[in-house]
Amino acid sequence: MRVGIAGYGLSGRSFHAPLLKGCGFEVAAVLTGNPTRARQAKEDFPLTKVTTDFSDLLAQQLDLVVIASANAVHADHALAAIKAGIPVVVEKPMGRTLAETETILAASEKSGVPVTAFYNRIWDSDMLTVKKVIAQGLIGKVFRCDSRFERFRPQLNAAAWRETLTPAEGGGLLLDLQTHLISTALDSFGSADLTYASVRKIRGDSEDDVVLHLRHHSGVDSYCSVSAISGSVGPRIRLLGTEGALIIEELDPQEALLRAGNYPEGGIWNVSTSSKAYIQRGDSREEIEAVPGNYGYFYLAVADALEGKNDWPVSPDQIRAVATIIDKAREISVR
Repeated sequence: MRVGIAGYGLSGRSFHAPLLKGCGFEVAAVLTGNPTRARQAKEDFPLTKVTTDFSDLLAQQLDLVVIASANAVHADHALAAIKAGIPVVVEKPMGRTLAETETILAASEKSGVPVTAFYNRIWDSDMLTVKKVIAQGLIGKVFRCDSRFERFRPQLNAAAWRETLTPAEGGGLLLDLQTHLISTALDSFGSADLTYASVRKIRGDSEDDVVLHLRHHSGVDSYCSVSAISGSVGPRIRLLGTEGALIIEELDPQEALLRAGNYPEGGIWNVSTSSKAYIQRGDSREEIEAVPGNYGYFYLAVADALEGKNDWPVSPDQIRAVATIIDKAREISVR
């Protein structure tokens, strides 16, 4: 299947391109106005068409368009692809606001051209292991999950648009890493109400420290923390149950593998992609076997959906639920 990628920065080059390649797609076209990224695209895929014009990208007889461009143009690019009749994968977040997201979803529904969002962290080893621990009852009845993406970068990176643009322009951690935490929390524990939000701008104009509390209708509380200025980072996952806790301290290794030029051949990794996972009960800690992560499942599901074999991997309801919480977080933020 022929796919065009709009945008060839970190997301387009290090995530989507290798995953698409591994899952059997042909990267037929790449949109970028950056000469360095254009050169990289030709190095990675010598036969690909590199263009600076989105209309030209859409004219390349594509079966799928992946929107990995800046957040500010997600909606414009997605709507143009839908109008051209080409199914679309949009990098998270789909839109900067719920209204922008609804515009894309409405266009998809009206035209019958499918659209989905790249919530890849659902297939992280840590989140798959959370589901395993719950299903097997390894820590009793689960009642709380602390989930984090915390880093210590006290100085702004002037070259990184996510760190310098305002929320209206698509910048900030609420639209970036917090989207991952919201989508995985909803996927793991079900629908939820947002009861607390602290959305802060400490270093500049972008949101760089965001803490949310979700009360799931299943009875689980999710505490979701993202920060660019956390001098002491917490564990990636701390899942509390009545009979113990699941502790996962480090990130899933897939991102590092992808950045190093690896990809899951045939959609399946041939190296370890498991997090280190532990069950802790007071002073006692034992390592358990984690579930291997695999972002390839997303594009394998996309390929099957394009052939009419199954549903798309992330549904409109899932996308809408995440966008609703993002909007609500800004509305009720204590900051």
